[in-house]
Amino acid sequence: MPIHTLTELLDHHNIKYTIVPHSLAYTAQGIAALTHIPGQEVAKTVIVSIDEALAMAVLPASCQVDLAALRDATGASSVTLVREKDFMHRFPACETGAMPPFGNLYGMKVFVDETLTKDKEIAFNAGSHWELMRLAYDDFARVVKPTVLRFALSRARAA
Repeated sequence: MPIHTLTELLDHHNIKYTIVPHSLAYTAQGIAALTHIPGQEVAKTVIVSIDEALAMAVLPASCQVDLAALRDATGASSVTLVREKDFMHRFPACETGAMPPFGNLYGMKVFVDETLTKDKEIAFNAGSHWELMRLAYDDFARVVKPTVLRFALSRARAA
């Protein structure tokens, strides 16, 4: 169970966290609304292929991944979204689409949009569509050691 693995990791690093149960929800924006957490503070994990290697792009629920910006920021030749059926084997204990942004647990690089670094706390799926985990962004960064880049596109700008 991913929540157990996450809590063990965070407990090992003496990190304080909160588990937030919620009604069934499949989108990060829907979860933000259900839990009354601003969409800017709910981090969604999007799996991308960067020059053929799977990676996590972590950004606010209220934004979309700008693939061209991510490609430019990483210096990659290509960056594409990966279909769930093509990566879920990497997350056997997670519900489809509910992967926590801990690439270090899955052998993946993690790229975080810089807007999340401005939040005191972030919340994210903890492997299911029923619960979030919330913790200080600085603690998340200390454990995951993500690369911080600018690649989020607000929904307003995307339209």
